[in-house]
Amino acid sequence: MLPLAFYYDEPAHTFSEYLLVPGYSSSECIPDNVTLVTPLVKFKKGEEPAISLNIPMVSAIMQSVSNDKLAVALSREGGCSFIYGSQTIEDEAQMVRNVKSHRAGFVVSDSNITPDSTLKDVLALKEKTGHSTVAVTSDGTVNGKMEGIVTSRDYRVSRMDLDTKVRDFMTPISKLIVGKKDTTLQQANDIIWDNKLNTLPIIDDDGRLLYMVFRKDYVSHKEYPLELLDDKKRHVVGAGINTRDYAERIPALVEAGADVLCIDSSEGFSEWQKITLKWIRDHYGDKVKVGAGNVVDAEGFRFLADCGADFVKVGIGGGSICITRETKGIGRGQATALIDVCKARDEYFKETGVYVPVCSDGGIVYDYHMTLALAMGADFLMLGRYFARFDESPTNKVNVNGSYMKEYWGEGSNRARNWQRYDMGGSQKLSFEEGVDSYVPYAGSLKDNVNLTLAKIRSTMCNCGALNLGELRDKAKLTLVSATSIVEGGAHDVLLKDNTAATYAK
Repeated sequence: MLPLAFYYDEPAHTFSEYLLVPGYSSSECIPDNVTLVTPLVKFKKGEEPAISLNIPMVSAIMQSVSNDKLAVALSREGGCSFIYGSQTIEDEAQMVRNVKSHRAGFVVSDSNITPDSTLKDVLALKEKTGHSTVAVTSDGTVNGKMEGIVTSRDYRVSRMDLDTKVRDFMTPISKLIVGKKDTTLQQANDIIWDNKLNTLPIIDDDGRLLYMVFRKDYVSHKEYPLELLDDKKRHVVGAGINTRDYAERIPALVEAGADVLCIDSSEGFSEWQKITLKWIRDHYGDKVKVGAGNVVDAEGFRFLADCGADFVKVGIGGGSICITRETKGIGRGQATALIDVCKARDEYFKETGVYVPVCSDGGIVYDYHMTLALAMGADFLMLGRYFARFDESPTNKVNVNGSYMKEYWGEGSNRARNWQRYDMGGSQKLSFEEGVDSYVPYAGSLKDNVNLTLAKIRSTMCNCGALNLGELRDKAKLTLVSATSIVEGGAHDVLLKDNTAATYAK
């Protein structure tokens, strides 16, 4: 008799098939009392993790999601980005350096123009960036010699020719108050307030522009109480690696200052990841923190935990741009996969005394799915589509049929051409696609959207009587819902006055 394939007794479920049942809420259970601190990397019983997140959100290792700009924005809110690895080693390392060298309150100008440019050029730049303050440098680059500044007070479109040269209406540097390269943020803010300035350029000894400090940023800096910083007060940032060029890429990323790495792979239960993790431990011991994945069951988790992973990612085929399941028939419903792996994590902790955090990657459609994932045991969530919608993501904002959208494509698409994430050996090319090229609805700033999402999570946790993520896992009561119940859960049997879009996530 021929052997038969193994069959799971139960079907694999997605987040939309579950609801949380409310629990008892004490008078202390209010959103302001909820903490979302969670471990990012493994730790031993009785010890503290080397890195913790202040919010359970990290951004996906994707070209269309995680660059240095988004990394700074997410770190300010308490999360961590993983800079995409499907670029040259030098470019990825430079992005990491950009994040680590970013001085809070000191902004690298991305609105720059030359003295020989025109008012028309200024207006076009303002339209592109949304910034009303434009730095004028000798060559129009971010670190060119500072020549002056143009603000909306320097020109009137109705009274000026669009061909007027910038040098004829800018405020020249001779009339500007500037700061030197060693100016601290406190000193910069004092100069701004004492001189009633809106902007203070920071220049080096040769007169080249380094940063801009804005009056508004003094106020906004106070708005980031959960900012995730290292022991040198620098932003925490992660970086993606692969199982091909790790021996060259990892040293460059470590030298650049990456706080944590993560193997970017379509499927992590493989000898390729074991070899990569062994190389890291042989060369760096436990000093370099690295996550691995993705897996969808207990066996895959234990394999990567035994190989030395600092966290394990769960999810295959559940991402909005992923077509692995329909292309290859590989994967598992994200909710079922997560529940299975989190049980394995807890068993592993009891057996070994080592807690290996679990990252849920994919399958999130609505904000409430995030709370469900956390209740099911996820320590934190990796999100792609959710972050791709924001101003800070690296993709273009385009107008599609009258609506603003952001471009979004998968690492398994032909556009990304990220063949290195497929651990199959062989030729250096993609044989077929496992991701698509698409658009997502533009949603505005990261800060506004993340704060709204976190408000929903905290409120739901209070409904469950939980003030932290550990209590949420302990107290959560989850129920499967029928197809009819899913319909009942939304607005129904009414005519909506305003058909606003739902809040989308990865």
